[in-house]
Amino acid sequence: MNRRSHNKNPNLKYLTIFVLTLVILGIPSYIWTKKNVTSLANRYHPTVTPVIMIPGSSADATHFDNLISTVNQQYNEHHSLLRVTVGVNNQISYSGNYSTKDKHPFVTIGFENSQDGYSNIKKQAAWLNIAFKDLKNKYHFNNFNIFGHSNGGLIWTYYLENYFKKSPININRMMTVGTPYNLESSDKDHTQMLKDLISQRQNIPTEMTYYSIAGTKHYEDDGIVPLSSVSAGKYIYEDQIKNYTLVVLTGSNAEHSDMLANYQFITLFHQYFIKNTLQKNSSQ
Repeated sequence: MNRRSHNKNPNLKYLTIFVLTLVILGIPSYIWTKKNVTSLANRYHPTVTPVIMIPGSSADATHFDNLISTVNQQYNEHHSLLRVTVGVNNQISYSGNYSTKDKHPFVTIGFENSQDGYSNIKKQAAWLNIAFKDLKNKYHFNNFNIFGHSNGGLIWTYYLENYFKKSPININRMMTVGTPYNLESSDKDHTQMLKDLISQRQNIPTEMTYYSIAGTKHYEDDGIVPLSSVSAGKYIYEDQIKNYTLVVLTGSNAEHSDMLANYQFITLFHQYFIKNTLQKNSSQ
């Protein structure tokens, strides 16, 4: 009768050691990979495109509450609204909410110093940069849209030229209402601010589309900002971005302070930022 050999196969021994080594080395690698993939998955929300809005001078982060409420009611939608305020000491405060389940959450950025004047617009653009970095780190969006009312459009423009150029995040669309690119001067006389904005226009992202909306009370101005001042934005944006369009609204609520309640504007606002039909039409 044959007896089994009690001598272990040396090859089996080495194979066992090899397998155990792979397992021991593989466990931490697997854990790291899993954590890294999860982190990358949570890093960006590609289907979320926030609309980040800046009000005009002397207005705060609640300035667009009625507009968003109207949009939600009129179109039976439920967009979240986050309000951000940046203090003169660079401190940031939040109210409201930002939902990543909402494809188009709204974010309003206001400033403790919301005063008029070119020097203040420069400061507000710097505070916008602080707020934007904080929003980006908190909510991980990789693209967004821009809205500005009055001087809010100037703050965005100065920000795009002086702060945004190093950002990897994409801007899809921009819309402004009553933005005074040349303040109250005539089209022939460019203010120092307009000259500066023109000189730095090459820093503005080229792939964005922009609708600049002007209201007219007597076909010359909206009661505060001359039509020629709004249209002066063409010197900054035309031939620098993919699409630039000036829209002039007339009739009821076409004055500067009433434009956000103008039914034509609300329709444009919703189509442009929520339905995106205007961009599709402009590309055809």
